[in-house]
Amino acid sequence: MATSTTLRTVTEPVLELTGITVVVDGSKILGPLDWSVHPGERWAVIGPNGGGKSTLVKVASLMHHPSEGKVRVLGGELGRTDLRQLRSRVGWASAALLDQLRPQLTANEIVRCGIHGALEPWWHRYSEAEIRRADELLERVGIPDFGHRRLSGLSSGERQRTLLARTLVNDPEVLLLDEPNAGLDMGGREALVEALDDLAGEGPPTVLITHHVEDIPSSTTHLLTLAGGRITACGPIDDLLDADLLSSLFGLEVELTRSRSGRWAARAVID
Repeated sequence: MATSTTLRTVTEPVLELTGITVVVDGSKILGPLDWSVHPGERWAVIGPNGGGKSTLVKVASLMHHPSEGKVRVLGGELGRTDLRQLRSRVGWASAALLDQLRPQLTANEIVRCGIHGALEPWWHRYSEAEIRRADELLERVGIPDFGHRRLSGLSSGERQRTLLARTLVNDPEVLLLDEPNAGLDMGGREALVEALDDLAGEGPPTVLITHHVEDIPSSTTHLLTLAGGRITACGPIDDLLDADLLSSLFGLEVELTRSRSGRWAARAVID
């Protein structure tokens, strides 16, 4: 009698946190928690202020060592691999990075400095091909012909898209974005969300930290919610995200809607 075997493709996580806790000044601000991100996944991480979101992404981006637990990124384990080499394969962007950049830098300079994780273009030499690539990435995120513009002359939305282009300059294998929509007006937010959706088809696995469901691109596949440093929900976003989850997470009654394009919107229910 003939038999058939179904083969299941097993993919290694690009990010795997096991038993992670972070303690600061004797207080536990994150964990214990386990979490993994696999190829093809695009995660949104949401939760209230102080919930542990930024600490989580700092651990995941190898910028912060946990007090306990194991961190594996792209097959390398924190503490057992060359961090400089591993970090070069991770795209990381935070709104706080803008405060470290000189206002006179051009968008092209900011992007190409990302090749070496630098803050100033004079720290390294750049080839004509690298300069052209920076302009190509600016076009890819929706701001073509912006390479010569100074940071001081960019809108908040244009600045965030410039940072997004910078994270892509080394063809990262995972992308970690810490509240890239912070401080953006509606136009800037929508432009950035559109850029993230455009990247979804060919871009790397992505983790987006945000406070607001309106910031979540329709291409998002998974959701992680944090409160008090602990995971309260984790899994496919279409299965998890609803009004009850948000109401519990933020401590108020919430109404959640979803448009035909796949975008969410939430508002507090006020009697």
